[in-house]
Amino acid sequence: MVGAAHAHPVSRTAASALRTLAITSEGLEALFDRFADKPFADEFERLVQRIYTLRGRVIVTGMGKSGIIARKITATLTSTGTPAMFLHPAEAGHGDLGMITDKDLVLMITRSGESAELAPIIAYCKRFGIVMATITSRARSTAARAADVLLNLPAVREACPIELTPTTSTTLQLVLGDALAMALVDLRGFSADDFYKFHPNGRLGAQLLKVQDLMSTGADVPKVHRNASLLDATTEMTRARFGGTAVVDDEDGLVGAFTDGDLRRTITGGGSMAACVDAWMTRDPLKIAPGELASEALRRMQSNSVTMMFVVEAGHLLGVIHMHDTLRAGIA
Repeated sequence: MVGAAHAHPVSRTAASALRTLAITSEGLEALFDRFADKPFADEFERLVQRIYTLRGRVIVTGMGKSGIIARKITATLTSTGTPAMFLHPAEAGHGDLGMITDKDLVLMITRSGESAELAPIIAYCKRFGIVMATITSRARSTAARAADVLLNLPAVREACPIELTPTTSTTLQLVLGDALAMALVDLRGFSADDFYKFHPNGRLGAQLLKVQDLMSTGADVPKVHRNASLLDATTEMTRARFGGTAVVDDEDGLVGAFTDGDLRRTITGGGSMAACVDAWMTRDPLKIAPGELASEALRRMQSNSVTMMFVVEAGHLLGVIHMHDTLRAGIA
């Protein structure tokens, strides 16, 4: 906990870090409390609804450190289903204002609200009736007074020892931007499937793959009827090379599994290879639905010390997924 007593003396650098965290925490608490202010909460709601019903894009802009935060907010909005684009204020007056259409909304991030580079964007919005929202710490600034929607951040101390470097103020900008994006995610009902559409590559995309994306189906699925012999089951295991076979009934419903481990137990237990697999199979084997995350399949396999799972829907066998399938896909 920030501000808690420490059992041992801290160094000067650690003390500085703790001071930064404490001041930042105070700033976040002030932002949290700001939502208890009805005018602020109402403005936030107005902005969320404006963006939700927007036919165009959110054009996010900011200069300096605020510009870096604006880029991050743009990326978060875009990756969670809200079309957004970053507009660099220094390039706006050199032709890039043309990217703003009358269907867009301009979201301006500025601590002081007086950056000279923002003036052409403000003038353009006013001239052509573009909706402009401003996130700023100065309610009486030029950017604030020009805004159609104003989110006035609380006045906070910067964590910098000389209280000049944007630190706490930019953290609040970032957190409020995240709060805006997440409110839109909630309003849109944005799902993990939607998220995967925008993140098909890399480890993040892999974590959102479904079992149905990786499972083997059709003739690749090892299976025998419950009346099959142990020899038949062993032959099927050898053919498919999954280390086991599903055991099904007349309706192709999964009733059990016969694995390498079951085969070893059969041999040591004196079972005959002519015996019925139903007597030696594992009943109620580990299984998973096709719509579940592949990462969940891997978790269950690891938790139960197995390397394969059968994929079942409404009791019927659909496929099989192996631990190697998930690892090859980058899930770990």
